[in-house]
Parts: sequence; C-alpha cells; structure tokens
Amino acid sequence: MDALDRSPESLGVLIKETQSLLNQRMDDRLRPLSLSVPQYACLTALQDTPGITSSELARRAFVSRQSMNVLLQGLEKRGLVTRSSDPGPRRERSVVLNDAAELLLERAHEEVSSVVQRMTMEVELVERARLYELLARCRDALLIP
Repeated sequence: MDALDRSPESLGVLIKETQSLLNQRMDDRLRPLSLSVPQYACLTALQDTPGITSSELARRAFVSRQSMNVLLQGLEKRGLVTRSSDPGPRRERSVVLNDAAELLLERAHEEVSSVVQRMTMEVELVERARLYELLARCRDALLIP
C-alpha cells in the first residue's frame, strides 16, 4: 500500500507509535543515570533557557504544573537544581542548574543522541533535514487553536 493510499489517521498513529518507542528507548538509556525522560527534558530546558518558568518547564517536559513541582523537588533533593527562596512574578520561583546537573547532562545527551542516531540511521542526511522541517510545520499547525 502506497503512503498516498493510507488514511490521514494512519499518519497520526505512526507518529504516536514512533514517539512512544522513542520515549521507551530514551527511558532505557537514561535509567542507569537515574533520570526519567521528563527529568531529562526539564534539565535540558533549564540548560537551554536559564530563568525559564516552571509553567514553561512543564510544557517542555510534557507534564502538568503540579507534576513539575514534584519533579523539581526531586531534582533539588538530588542536588541537581537550586530553587530560589523568593517567589517571582506569579509566585513562581526561579530554578537554576547546579554543576552536578551539567555533568550529568553531558552523559545524558550522549545517551539520547545515540537513540536518535539509531532511529534515523536509515534516513539520509538531506531526508532528516526535510523530516525535521515537515514535523515542525505539523507541530506549528497544531499550535493554532
């Protein structure tokens, strides 16, 4: 069956299956580092965007704001992040990475990179660039209510 002969829903199912497998493989590689995929996403977002709010962290880690608070408490107990004692705008406290998190993220990025390389090993470089562009356009279309 040709890709054009498939129903529009089958593309959504394929994307969801791929996302689920990617999440499982990332989890397998991050577990020995005592990190979950949401924790990794949180730490990466903090690394990429210092001073980000916990609401934005929750969106980037695909968890609720309440779950993000619990996640941040766990990261703080492990000495990976420090939360300000003074609440900022909207009573949110700023969060910064500690040196231990930076070191852990170096290893975690390597593990996640190996999963993505495995996922795309049969995809030519130019096709990867096009896939990235197409998925970004699909995502952006869904951002519009």
